[in-house]
Order: sequence, then structure tokens, then C-alpha cells
Amino acid sequence: MSKISRRTSLSIAALTFGGAAIALTAAPANAATSDAASAPAVAAHTVNGSDAVFVQTDNIAGNQVASYHRAADGTLTLAHTYNTGGLGGILTGSAVDHTASQGALTYDAAHHLLYAVNAGSNTVSVFAVHGAGLTLSQVVSSGGAFPVSVAVHGDVVYVLNAENGANIQGYRVSDGRLELRKDWNRPLGLDATGTPQFTHTPGQVGFTGDGRQLVVTTKAASNDVLVYRLGFDGTPAQSPTVNSFPGTVPFAFVATGRHEIALVQAGAGAVVSYRVAADGTLTQQSSYATGQAASCWIARDGDLLFASNAGSATETGIRLGRGGALTGLGNTATDGGTVDAAAAGHNLYVQTGAKGIVDEYSVAPDGSLTAIGSVTVAGGAGGEGIAVG
Repeated sequence: MSKISRRTSLSIAALTFGGAAIALTAAPANAATSDAASAPAVAAHTVNGSDAVFVQTDNIAGNQVASYHRAADGTLTLAHTYNTGGLGGILTGSAVDHTASQGALTYDAAHHLLYAVNAGSNTVSVFAVHGAGLTLSQVVSSGGAFPVSVAVHGDVVYVLNAENGANIQGYRVSDGRLELRKDWNRPLGLDATGTPQFTHTPGQVGFTGDGRQLVVTTKAASNDVLVYRLGFDGTPAQSPTVNSFPGTVPFAFVATGRHEIALVQAGAGAVVSYRVAADGTLTQQSSYATGQAASCWIARDGDLLFASNAGSATETGIRLGRGGALTGLGNTATDGGTVDAAAAGHNLYVQTGAKGIVDEYSVAPDGSLTAIGSVTVAGGAGGEGIAVG
């Protein structure tokens, strides 16, 4: 991969991520934060007016999206299950998340569309969203092999393909469909033979809050966070700025401001907040050690962050304060194989991959979670992808 610059920001001794990611046993109690601040960065709860939650199965016999009505109390009821027109896929060595990624299912609120990656058939499905109802409108090439993550900002969509050295592929949204832009394809140049595969493939593609930069995590493939500057039309720079975090296994992230992200480092077992400079360099603001096994995924609900810990079967709550300060709020038990999560108003929905169960929680203003129920997604064991409509 052509690297225009390399920034070494951290050197943290890595945990044995490969073993932790597939172990479904208890982990130690919560660890201490390194930087703390009590003042919130944004409003405490971002209320979503919709009443739908979507969950992707990633089933290799035929990928599906299960649609759920969300009641006023936050509990879920199955509305319908939809075929994506593609196949799920399984990375070698994966256990509870067969794509080992975040963002395999993404809701586009501006266009009322839902994007689902079909890892086993190298395609992306586009659904029109009508409340909890979906209409499949398009199945388009992912522009690479084994798509695992999709992100949208405005009229620009990017997909991350994980195999054959990995690449990103860009699209324009037009009239409810994706227009593939061949000139928006960028190879990542990762080692396609790295093992185990589920830790040595990239984890997520996503935008900074202002939509001007595209961020890609490479996990143990290179322990980098790649940042592409985007042109006004969405065209990516030919090469990214490369931020190196040796041994930390950067997995998933959420935008926490126009130029800020919160990143989960699976190897280090920590959530780290960063400011993203105009040149793509990441500067650390704060770090919080979860003290849990296989911390990989992260969801945001206003000034609350929730990190999913597959090896411990827990969610770690974290308060986001001014300047990216992170303060731990404790751990909450989930079903086995905790993976992705999505927040809707005062509720958090956690996808667990061991048995394909989605756990439902109410979120208190202090960030504490109270279990209110659960649903089992048919064929959803090992699935990745959950989104609020």
C-alpha cells in the first residue's frame, strides 16, 4: 500500500486477541480510566423518532434482514424477515461475528434506505425503508471480495471489502439506488495471507462527523487506522494518512464530533478518543481500559458510549466528556458472544452472536442499563449488523 505518511501514536502491549475473541468466559472487573471529566460533550440522549430495528443474519445459506417493531417501552416484536438476494460469509477462525467487523448493516436516514453487505457473494443490497417494512430495490457489486462494512454521509457511500488485500469502494446515492464509481476504488494493500483470517482483515469503514474524511481500521492486519481525505464530491485521496498503533488491533469506532472519533482497540482492551487533524493524523485525547475480554464494537447514544466485549459477554458503559474525556460507568451482562449494538432514544439493542439473540435494554440518564427483554433472530448465530430505522 502506498503510504503518504505514517504516524506512531501509541505503543501498548497487546492482549492475545485471537484467543480472547473466541472465548465466551467471564473476564476481570472493570479497570480504571486514565483521563476523566464529568462534563458532557453533547446532549445526553439523542431521541430517534422511528420504531424499527433491523438485524442482519449473515447466513451462508441466504443472507436475511429481520425487521422488528419497537414498542413505546423499547421491547421488540418481529415484523418480517427479508431476503437480501445475497449470501452471508464466514472468515476463517471467526466464532460469534463471522465478518469480524462493524457496520455490516447501515441505515441511511436522509434517503430512507438500508444497506446490507453480502459477504459471501461480494454484493451490497439496498432496501427502501417504510417504517418497519423493507423493499429490496437493488443488489450491486461491492467492488471487491468479502464486503464487511458500509458507511454513508450525504449522497456518498463507501463499502469496505476485507479479502484479497482489502479495498474500499465508493458510490453515489441517486434516486434510491447506488451508482458505483470505479474511480473511487482504493486498494489497502494488506497481506491477504495473514492468519487467523478473522483478526487479519480490516474491521470498519466510516466517516468523520463532518463527512470530509474516511476512516478505515485494519485490525491485526497492520494495526493501523487509515484516514482518506475526501474531495467535495466524495472522491478519496489516492493514498491515506496511516496512523500506526502497534499491537493494539484497532477494530471499530464511532464519530463523536466533527473531527473526533472513539476507537476500540481490541488488542489493548481499551476505548480511546482521538481528534482527527486535517492531514489525517490522530491525536489521542483520552483512554479507558474496559478490563473485559475481546472488546471490539462500539455504539453511541449522545454522550454515552457502549463497548461490546465478546469474550466477557458484557457491555461497558462510558461517559464522553469535554475534550474527549472518557469515564467508565461499569459493565452489564449480555447473552453470549456480545457483538454489535445500536441505540434508539432511551434504549440499547445488543446483537449477540453465540445464539443469534438481540438483548434489549433501557438506558438511564446515568448510563446504567436495565434488561427489558430479548428476541432470537432465526438463522442469526454468528451474524453481524444491527441498525435503528
